[in-house]
Amino acid sequence: MEVKVKDDTVAQRADELFDVVDGQDRVTSQARRADVHAQKLLHRAIHVLVFDRAGRVFLQRRSMAKDVAPGRWDSSCSGHLDAGEDYDAAAVRELGEEIGLALSAPPERWLRLEACAQTGWEFVWVYRLEHEGPFRLHPAEIMDGAWYEPAEVDLAVRERAREFSGAFRYIWGRLETSR
Repeated sequence: MEVKVKDDTVAQRADELFDVVDGQDRVTSQARRADVHAQKLLHRAIHVLVFDRAGRVFLQRRSMAKDVAPGRWDSSCSGHLDAGEDYDAAAVRELGEEIGLALSAPPERWLRLEACAQTGWEFVWVYRLEHEGPFRLHPAEIMDGAWYEPAEVDLAVRERAREFSGAFRYIWGRLETSR
């Protein structure tokens, strides 16, 4: 499938404001993105896995401009929650920003992950969406993307783990029994 890349760019800002949360995912304060990451503060993120009718999953390869896992394969769409934003709203927003999908409702929630080192200290909701594309990839976020059979992803994650973001490897492993 051919994937179109959007022409406009949005630079990541170290001063983006995130909610900082406690061990029960309750907001305790807000802090700048750079500080949240540097201090390994608990915060929130979403990942969306987009499957087509044939059961293939669309994966993105992260832009080289990303501050975490540049150039590595990742979920179809992923991102942090902005301060004051809920998970569902973030999933809809990120799908629009990263791959150009305009949804009126959030996709299906699939799996909730506790914050840990593997998630980058993020509480994560993983969403599942069926969509055939086409997608418009945001070049500041995504280098390219492609459709893969889940078995291909299983093998690639085992044999070429370094080509995938750590969070994706963790999420994909947790989903094996759910697919």
